[in-house]
Amino acid sequence: MHPLQKPKKRLGSGIRLVGAQVANFRRAEGLTQRELAERLRVSEQLVASIEQGRRPLKRDLAELMDQLLDTKGALEVLVDNLPEIDNFPVWAMEFIDLEREAIALSSYENQVLPGLLQTEAYARATFRSRVPVLGEDEVEQQVTARIARQGILHRKVPRTISFVISEAILMDRLGGREVYEEQLHHLCLCADLPGLSLQVMPFGRETHAGLNGSFVLLESPDHLLFTYTEAQRGSQLTSDPDEVSILAQKYAMLRSQALNPEETKGLLQRRLGE
Repeated sequence: MHPLQKPKKRLGSGIRLVGAQVANFRRAEGLTQRELAERLRVSEQLVASIEQGRRPLKRDLAELMDQLLDTKGALEVLVDNLPEIDNFPVWAMEFIDLEREAIALSSYENQVLPGLLQTEAYARATFRSRVPVLGEDEVEQQVTARIARQGILHRKVPRTISFVISEAILMDRLGGREVYEEQLHHLCLCADLPGLSLQVMPFGRETHAGLNGSFVLLESPDHLLFTYTEAQRGSQLTSDPDEVSILAQKYAMLRSQALNPEETKGLLQRRLGE
């Protein structure tokens, strides 16, 4: 997979409609998901995710499906005319899906707490800080979607999840004092979750591997490696080996430069005491 720069188009029930159509056309041809996946030379999991509306169908795969299922270009037309009606921009849809399925996740953040660690009140404060300003209905929709993602932290079989966050994030008081204190308590609880490692990059380091900004590393159930980075107006998701290697090296260095998990808990508790 090459880096994909995503436009600001929004999707939602549209990708569910596409997924339902894929399933309908597949069944009409008498194929199972596995059989279709084999003919497309993709994973059965990908076909299932598309049919369930959890992953958008890309145009090149839509064209191939149209050929295999003899659908006269119907899927290609659907993909090209998806409506703009969802909580997540299309550039984030694949990342959200990968995040949900990942067996390992590593995240570095230097501006705001990762969404997976945010309380509802903190998440609401971040969305209310958006410029241009969001309406309250959209804020609540975004908050609900963000909190729902946190289910991956509480699975019966824990995933391997690591966070490194800048101490600068802990200096902000998004939403006010009560929101801040609740968020610190929440971080202390998260730090004790099985499989989760939380580290703070403290002020005063003479070297720092994360000066170029935040990023996420993910490992899929098929042991494919991905990186995800965000900018002001877009993002990049890639499995390019060179990009994965560079950010994996950065993350390893960040973990060695940050406070260890025990020291991080001490820092959080001291800030609560203050």
